[in-house]
Amino acid sequence: MSSLAEHAAEKPKSVTNAAVWFDMPVVDLDRSIRFYSAVLGQPVHKEQHSGMAFAVLHHEQGGVSGCLIPKTDSNDNKPSDHGPLLYLNCQGRLDAAIEAAVSNGGKVLQPRHPIGPYGFRAIVLDSEGNRIALHSM
Repeated sequence: MSSLAEHAAEKPKSVTNAAVWFDMPVVDLDRSIRFYSAVLGQPVHKEQHSGMAFAVLHHEQGGVSGCLIPKTDSNDNKPSDHGPLLYLNCQGRLDAAIEAAVSNGGKVLQPRHPIGPYGFRAIVLDSEGNRIALHSM
């Protein structure tokens, strides 16, 4: 049996989330830590490994999350207001998150609005120039 056929014949594994991690490009790591800590209402922790500083967003063990990654000599990360739209869970505090975004250097692109049975969102530019969605049910 070919490798492709063997793979197709395997029993599918249970997947809880299609997305598992993200790297958010930032210009100023400390500024982005302040922005995301305020917007998410949870601390964002700065870490350093192998000489690279970055910050990890709060998450439960095994949960989907990501980190804030500044540009370095070894990567060409650059914030963007184009491309995939990342939804961040504001856990029932969407209005407070929008206010925190603006007071921490962000800009509202689309104010709070319903997205059918999927809750509500607002689209903002973060303090670094990334377009993100703030989401709540």
